[in-house]
Formats: sequence, C-alpha cells, structure tokens
Amino acid sequence: QVQLVESGGGLVQAGGSLRLSCAASGRAFSRYSMGWFRQTPGKEREFVAAISWSSGTTYSADSVKGRFTISRDTAKNTVSLQMNSLKPEDTAVYYCAAKDGPSVGYYQYQYRYWGQGTQVTVAS
Repeated sequence: QVQLVESGGGLVQAGGSLRLSCAASGRAFSRYSMGWFRQTPGKEREFVAAISWSSGTTYSADSVKGRFTISRDTAKNTVSLQMNSLKPEDTAVYYCAAKDGPSVGYYQYQYRYWGQGTQVTVAS
C-alpha cells in the first residue's frame, strides 16, 4: 500500500510561483513512477507532469513546459512540482499519483494510488 500526501497549494498572483510537494509512504518506491494531475470543476483530470522513480526521466504537458518542473528526492520519498510564471488558467486542484513500473504515464488509468489533492488558485 502507498499513501500520498500533497502540500504547498495556496493563493498566488499571476506571474508568481508555488512549489507543491508529495510525501509518499510505503515500500519499494523504486517500483513506482510518479505524476501530477490537475482538475477544475466540470472537467476531466488532466496530466501535468511525470517522473520515473528509477531513472529520473521527466515529461510535462505542453501547457506547462518551460514553467513547471517535476523532481524527486529519493532519500526523502518526496516528489515536487515547482510552478513558475503561474497563470489564472493554472487554477485547479492538483493531485499527486503513483503508478507501478519504471515508465512514466500520461493517463489517469495508469496510476493506482492518488493523494487527496491540494488547491492552487492563481489570481489575475
């Protein structure tokens, strides 16, 4: 079993920055890859970024490339999402997720474990 707890959300002005963290507990983290997704009311949860736990390979959605960076700290079992140059359209609940295997995943169904989510609000 894997437990994921997100933190770091909040209210920020457009152009500002936030850093989200996801603390993971459980066993054998080298088996999992991690991702961040976001969701706004009435919309599907969308992929933001992902990282392979074993290789560190990262992928980001086109909408956040150059602004968001995903990283991991294997010693602390945490995954972070550094968000810069935030825009009002980045407002959403952000979820951390874990999937089995070393390859990154772009789709919700690939992820078995989910955190409770953290709200990010970007004011214009």
